Amino acid sequence: MIDPVAGLAVAGAFLIVTVSPGPANLACAAIAMREGRRPGVAFGIGLSLGLAFWGVLAACGLGAVLQKSESVLAGLKLFGAAYLFWLAAVSARASARPDVPERARPSGDRWIVQGLLLNLSNPKAVFAWMAALAVGLEPSSAAGSVVPATVLCAGIGLANYLMWAALFSVPRVMQGYRHARRRIELALAGIFATAGLGLLRSALSR
Repeated sequence: MIDPVAGLAVAGAFLIVTVSPGPANLACAAIAMREGRRPGVAFGIGLSLGLAFWGVLAACGLGAVLQKSESVLAGLKLFGAAYLFWLAAVSARASARPDVPERARPSGDRWIVQGLLLNLSNPKAVFAWMAALAVGLEPSSAAGSVVPATVLCAGIGLANYLMWAALFSVPRVMQGYRHARRRIELALAGIFATAGLGLLRSALSR
């Protein structure tokens, strides 16, 4: 079992990183505002699965191997940049529409896949895991401590994404989104494009 003090330290460090409004959280909020609660929740579940994948790698010690592999990291960053540019294009197209017509919406499975891809293409996720686990755990910590810490952080990640989906899918927020849709979508497009450029520069600088 993990020591309670160490568990709180790991949870606190991971919570700070997870709740910050980065591309994953903003994408979850955008889906919830644009499409409603169910798509937002499905997208959040996909994000949490991607986050948990990186957590398993970090807990198994493979995160350190990934950090040292410049070619793998560069490829991952390029993929992440491409996905962020795609999100920017989606937001830009949404801002250009004269209205929001009724249309066939993707199934829940497709939203899950989109969320999964976003966090799988996010190299910062594994660094966040390693930093959080390092706060409360020693390198020699047994699996009895690492596994509960990983499960705890994965639960925090899931709760965070579900919170963003719930908050931004309430009727008042969705109504506000419809009134300011163009400005909101343009702002999101700029944020996603800027994040994509940052990953692209980081990948090409190595």
